[in-house]
Amino acid sequence: MVTPSRITLARKRRGLTLAELSEAVGVSLQSLSNYETGRTRPRTSTLSRLATALDFPVAFFSAPEIDELPAEGISWRARSKTPPRVLEAARAAGGLATQLHEWIESRFRLPVVDVPTLGKPDPETAAEMVRRRWGLGSAAAPNMIHLLEAHGVRVFSLDPDYAEVDAFAVWQGPVPFVFLNTGKTGERSRFDAAHELGHLVMHGHDRSCTGPTAEKQANEFASAFLMPASSVLGHVPRGAHVDQILEAKRIWRVSAMALTYRLHDLGLLSDWQYRSACAELSKRGYRSDEPAGIKHETSQVLAKVFRGLRSTGVRASDVAAELAISVDELNKMLFGLTITAVEGGRTGPALTRNHRLTLVR
Repeated sequence: MVTPSRITLARKRRGLTLAELSEAVGVSLQSLSNYETGRTRPRTSTLSRLATALDFPVAFFSAPEIDELPAEGISWRARSKTPPRVLEAARAAGGLATQLHEWIESRFRLPVVDVPTLGKPDPETAAEMVRRRWGLGSAAAPNMIHLLEAHGVRVFSLDPDYAEVDAFAVWQGPVPFVFLNTGKTGERSRFDAAHELGHLVMHGHDRSCTGPTAEKQANEFASAFLMPASSVLGHVPRGAHVDQILEAKRIWRVSAMALTYRLHDLGLLSDWQYRSACAELSKRGYRSDEPAGIKHETSQVLAKVFRGLRSTGVRASDVAAELAISVDELNKMLFGLTITAVEGGRTGPALTRNHRLTLVR
């Protein structure tokens, strides 16, 4: 038995068109289209060639349906000219991550979702409201991934091969998901996480989360969330020069450019001072990088989950086999966490055992 939608998802995950996959497998375009729509089923030999071309285990294609992430509900943080196939590949990866999430949720007690959806307030007010609700006051935000996870956001990493996609967020029913590219600097990844939180909070389930207006709102939310006005005004003098900006950015663990923009937004830098600071920062390499930046933040939930599994003899290869994906595919979702994975035979308790893990904020 073959699940047609899984052929489609695997093809999109690899960024292939029907024509490209048709050529790689050696079947007609019409036959491949019929496989994906369920009109006909591939023979065993053909399915084996499909699995090889798509780099998925044969078992993947006979597993139950995977709910695709809703295309219209995704907030993409990506370059404006990112090819649609790259976005589709990232969306397909997100679908696989939701499958992993369901597997984890059936075995562990995860944090309850506590993400308000505030459609009316402006980004600055929305950021203040979330900070107040989460008890942050005006202090610098802690590890952003840990913070999101503590409030029920399921956070996974993106395949680094698709560098054009920085991040994206989506509500899958009542559960919010955020996906982050690990190829960014630590500071920029923190901003991406806050940006996607802004989409979840301000655009929720029923407001447009794409387009210039939505992106501007999410950027303003992230800026206000990471750099509260009262804190910035209390730490940075008016007309701060570049060296002062570089020193101050450590307080909020943000990029130099992000802090410079915030200072201008709060009226602490004039237009001329802002342009001059940006030019000087660009000369010093801060336009696209963050020299001597902070360490990349990673997942606390996923680390605890796999640590708990290992303690009971369950390995990453066991989890991958349960999901009918490769260990490499699994690892790409896990922020580069060090996981001992040995392919082949398995030992230890059966995976049907309910391993409970209570995560404490």
